[in-house]
Amino acid sequence: MLRRRFFLSQLTAALLLPAPLLAAGRPERVDRILVVKHARRMDLFAAGRVVRSFRVALGRNPRGPKQQAGDGRTPEGRYVIDGRLPQSLFYKALSISYPNAEDRARARRLGVDPGHHIVIHGLDPDIPPALRPVHWMFNWTDGCLAVTDREMDELWRMVRIGTPIEIRP
Repeated sequence: MLRRRFFLSQLTAALLLPAPLLAAGRPERVDRILVVKHARRMDLFAAGRVVRSFRVALGRNPRGPKQQAGDGRTPEGRYVIDGRLPQSLFYKALSISYPNAEDRARARRLGVDPGHHIVIHGLDPDIPPALRPVHWMFNWTDGCLAVTDREMDELWRMVRIGTPIEIRP
């Protein structure tokens, strides 16, 4: 019952709160991305200022850093955007340079495959239209970060290959 009440309060808040707007001036490029997993938030920075924020969906097992392939966790650490996928299963995608050296070393110590192909992508086409505005409330990716397709278009325009991205717990 408590879980249902929490979900309903989160759903109500999501439907009542307007999506964040772009800052005046709409920069053409951002120079840094910060993701805070517990807040399900992605902030885009230009010249040290947050110019855009998105709510993000995480992997189905969001607590803790990604340990190995198939664990459903979203990585934690410092990476860069290292590729652009104009057509992906979930609209467009920006590739993240996971695993980094630290991730590979941890996987070696554990004797596991660290996994790969972590991206920021748009929505799963199977998500019903009524749930698309609140997709971020559910842990539905395999470890990637997901935004709406419209937000993915903004990211596509503003984020270049080589842009640093930090993913925090």
